[in-house]
Amino acid sequence: MLLLLGLFSLFILLLCLQWSHPKHKLLPPGSMGWPYIGETFKLYTQNPNSFFSIRQKRYGDVFKTHILGCPCVMISSPKAARVVLVSKAHLFKPTYPPSKEKMIGPQALFFHQGPYHSYLKKLIQSSFLPSAIKHSISQIENIVLHLLPSWSNSQINTLQQMKRFAFDVAMISAFGDQQDLEIERIKHLYQCLEKGYNSMPLDLPGTPFHKAMKARKVLSETLGKMIEKRRRNKEHGGGLLAVLLSGGGGEEEEKKKLSDSQIADNIIGVIFAAQDTTASVLTWILKYLHDNHHLLEAVKKEQDAIYERKLCEGKRGLSWDDTRRMPFTSRVILETLRRASVVSFTFREAVEEVEFEGYLIPKGWKVLPLFRTIHHSPDFFPHPHNFDPSRFEEPPRPNTYMPFGNGVHSCPGSEMAKLEMLVLLHHLTTTYRWKVVGEESEIQYGPFPVPKGGLPIKVYPRKKKFTS
Repeated sequence: MLLLLGLFSLFILLLCLQWSHPKHKLLPPGSMGWPYIGETFKLYTQNPNSFFSIRQKRYGDVFKTHILGCPCVMISSPKAARVVLVSKAHLFKPTYPPSKEKMIGPQALFFHQGPYHSYLKKLIQSSFLPSAIKHSISQIENIVLHLLPSWSNSQINTLQQMKRFAFDVAMISAFGDQQDLEIERIKHLYQCLEKGYNSMPLDLPGTPFHKAMKARKVLSETLGKMIEKRRRNKEHGGGLLAVLLSGGGGEEEEKKKLSDSQIADNIIGVIFAAQDTTASVLTWILKYLHDNHHLLEAVKKEQDAIYERKLCEGKRGLSWDDTRRMPFTSRVILETLRRASVVSFTFREAVEEVEFEGYLIPKGWKVLPLFRTIHHSPDFFPHPHNFDPSRFEEPPRPNTYMPFGNGVHSCPGSEMAKLEMLVLLHHLTTTYRWKVVGEESEIQYGPFPVPKGGLPIKVYPRKKKFTS
């Protein structure tokens, strides 16, 4: 009996030590799920709203879990998100699960802070400032005008077609309008890499992850040859690659010249960031406009007015000023970013033990601000499940709307993403109409939430009554 009592006491002591800290701070409440797998499958196969809300109700705004092989703390209040992303960002470095870091490249902008991050962010932002992207409108328009006729009088998978569009825009953003043979090879290798991006990180022959890592190696070698060729010929071309090769152009920047592997990792990173999220948002826009006919008519009215003005002035293509005359369409995009919240959270990592709202976050644990939960809170967005662009007639409260993140690590390409959406929506709504095939309203997760089946639609030419 004494032996059993002693063993029981030892068990209780070990349990207390596991969840305690010398400062008597506890880990946040929550479940770590199964060994290694944790709660990964639950997060990526069910409605993320349910995953987050169930745990938030049970444990509060700060709770622990285990996903993609990493112990994590999830936070779901604007105040806490601001601490992690802005006011104490130095304590939480940007990171992804190790498998995703390997796939994108460890020297990409996403995974760093400090001087290297600041230098890279300055370079990449310079490629996506309004003064830079306004010159991309004609290139984006050419992609749209080539793509849309292939949809006419046919049924398409919206998500796949939007991926095709967003990828072509990303390639122009990365490499300029040069169409080298290497560009076609890079496209193919990237598509092989993408197939394994959200797979379980099992690097065994035959697995999607293994195939993706093989493609990643060849992709890096191919990019290396392109970079070497452009350096040798001193013809940097266009796009982000030219900016990274020049390093900003000044004497000080020349001393900080990026290596070939640093450039390759950041090119791959920008393509990753530019494709899936933009494609998912565009898919949701078509779904929401289809389901809210009065909003679609309002978008058409706004876009038709721009189309007619161009006809009267004898202009053919969209201008930067035209895209600034789309306030209602812009609010539709903003509301889609909130309502769909295709990026449910972002990853940060505690660089040291951090005391956070009465809990301990151990060094090395991932910290995930839950954008989706904040965007869907009735405290900040009344009737959050309604699709209502008018809510953006006034700016949202600080730290409650973060579709592109917040702080020094916010997405530098957000304006480019909005621009390509505006250009596509202009030509789609003024020239075509669409109808969703089937009445299912289910959502699939993989990991970005999209309408089931990628939103199959039938596209028809629109009968226009414009006057010249």
